[in-house]
Amino acid sequence: MPQLLLEIFSEEIPARMQQGAARDLERMVSDRLKAAGLTWDALTTYAGPRRLTLVIDGLPAATPDREEELKGPRASAPEQALEGFLRKTGLTRDQLTERDGVLFAVLSSKGRATTDLVAETVDQVIRTFPWPKSMRWGSGTLRWVRPIKRILCLFDGKVVPFEIDGIPSDAITEGHRFMGSGQLLKVSDFVDYRTQLEQNFVLLDVADRKLRILDQAKAACAAKGLVLVDDDGLLDEVAGLAEWPTPILGDMDPQFLALPPEVVRLSMKVHQKYFAVRDPSKDGLAPNFLVVANVEATDGGKALAAGNSRVLSARLNDARFFWDEDQKVGFDAWNAKLSGVTFHAKLGTLAERVERIAALAREIAPLVGANPDEAVTAAKLSKADLLSGMVSEFPELQGVMGGYYARLAGHSDAVADAVRDHYKPQGPADTVPTAPVTVAVALADKLDTLVGFFAIDEKPTGSKDPFALRRAALGVIRLVLENGVRAQLRLIAPFAWDVLVQQWWARELPANPLKRKAAELRSWADAYDLVDNVAPDLVAKIMEGMEKPRDWLLTCDDLLAFFADRLTVLLRDQGQRHDLVAAVFALGDDDLVRIVRRVEALAAFLATDDGANLLAGYKRASNILRAEEKKGPLPTGMVQTGLPNQPEPETVLAFAVASARTAVETALETEDFAAAMTALAGLRAPVDRFFEDVLVNSDVPAERDNRLKLLGQVRDVMGQVADFGQIAG
Repeated sequence: MPQLLLEIFSEEIPARMQQGAARDLERMVSDRLKAAGLTWDALTTYAGPRRLTLVIDGLPAATPDREEELKGPRASAPEQALEGFLRKTGLTRDQLTERDGVLFAVLSSKGRATTDLVAETVDQVIRTFPWPKSMRWGSGTLRWVRPIKRILCLFDGKVVPFEIDGIPSDAITEGHRFMGSGQLLKVSDFVDYRTQLEQNFVLLDVADRKLRILDQAKAACAAKGLVLVDDDGLLDEVAGLAEWPTPILGDMDPQFLALPPEVVRLSMKVHQKYFAVRDPSKDGLAPNFLVVANVEATDGGKALAAGNSRVLSARLNDARFFWDEDQKVGFDAWNAKLSGVTFHAKLGTLAERVERIAALAREIAPLVGANPDEAVTAAKLSKADLLSGMVSEFPELQGVMGGYYARLAGHSDAVADAVRDHYKPQGPADTVPTAPVTVAVALADKLDTLVGFFAIDEKPTGSKDPFALRRAALGVIRLVLENGVRAQLRLIAPFAWDVLVQQWWARELPANPLKRKAAELRSWADAYDLVDNVAPDLVAKIMEGMEKPRDWLLTCDDLLAFFADRLTVLLRDQGQRHDLVAAVFALGDDDLVRIVRRVEALAAFLATDDGANLLAGYKRASNILRAEEKKGPLPTGMVQTGLPNQPEPETVLAFAVASARTAVETALETEDFAAAMTALAGLRAPVDRFFEDVLVNSDVPAERDNRLKLLGQVRDVMGQVADFGQIAG
């Protein structure tokens, strides 16, 4: 079947937009062709510095004929309804068919030539393409990321004729801007197109460009006994900058190796798009760099390397200036300036935020085995480097530079490492700190963020999360789980709330005799009680223009639900079921380590026959109890055994429940959740026999009440382990 080949050739497309553009091109073209009824064997898109390419194999020459039946009004419907249906279909009354008193219209349409559809599709795609940024050029109205030079469009080896804003379709493309033949390339199909491009020094596929960069870069480094420092993000970017990427190894002035390696690497990457290089026999970086050129130089790249070395030296001289100047300034001056930097209008300055983090870090330190004084010191230094010259130039180095400066200022390694790493983990792929002081400060930093923004009702909504609260919550969860921190959020979060509220009162209350006392308060309820009872005449004045944070109980419930949602996402990514997390969270537990252990044990239990069957028995018991609750209160009290004519399965289940209750309670006290599940497994057979042989709704009231009490006990015992009613199945 025929092949469609489309190339949109333009001036240079920004590297960061290329892969998104390839996906958008695939989506937009395939959506329109599918809507027309076309199918195909394979569709592939490519993106590079100057071209977007799409190739579809196995595309039919025309769209299929279509026949569609539309249901209309009843034959007895008012005339106005019939007229509306006829206008919609374009048919007359005698062209309709009637079945069972209902009118139907059959609409038929002949297939269209694929070339006509492709011409329309390309025009629509180009005119509505969702570039993050676009431009107009010349006197035309067309918008594209950069000026379009030509459009290649072939179907079955022939040009699909159309014109868009004076740009006609053709079968012509161009090779490399500098190394190509300089001639326009006429192609016949995709194989010919790709072959001619490679002969003219253009690698169409970004995967081929990446492979060429890595292979040649590693070879150039190995020739001098060096190793390339991997950087996937930089590799993605430079692969979009060159059609024929050619790595060149250059020399760097060794004096710059006195700078922190993160500074050297970031200066190379951000400003020059260079890769760093290291000597495997030594620590740190080597006095070299690797640049990816877009040409194969006749001198082997010596002139290019020398020129890039001079540019890099200028950049690193700037970095050295910031490094030297920052050491002259120091933490005291930076921290003093934090009081002039607003963190958030309702949450105060960065200086106030540092005070909150320090107080919270002291509270958390004993829970993670950290020295409280070191945790406070690290917290008070944690945000200072935001005012440093180096971080102003390279925001990505926040924390990292603070760690270096703290070590140079004579602070302990534990404090310096905590300053460096307290932002971690910043994403799902980021490492989790394990040093106790670092864990304390990292938890304090993230919990202050979460409690603060929830207090002012700035929660994430839908896909919007401007303050990265989902990331902060996931960071807390990973810090707790991967370090085995046994802490209850209901006990830690209120302390963060108290510190926030104390600050708020101290900052916002107008000057009055109550200000000093109000600053000592630990809750809004106490504050309002004080104002109402001691100085009611000042209430209006004090409250004027003030915004009270949300009630703590509401904030706490919302925050814990938010953590539950984030934990569900994390465990789901690890293969756990979301309903199991909900079943455990429903117990009110907020010890994340214990919750995860419960979920894992519950998942293992439900994967067995005993677990699956007991779940079915639980749901049956719950349904019976729910139905009876609608009629009135359920019977309470002890389950009776040894009653006249009592069926054996009822007695057996009663003893099994009592035994299981004891075993479950013992297991839960020691957090042996596997043992708790084993105890529940012992209920499976008695529950099955009970439902097979015993009629719950007996005509004898005493029998019915006893059996309902027994089912209630089954539900209660299982409910100590998890809320099985939340589990699907």
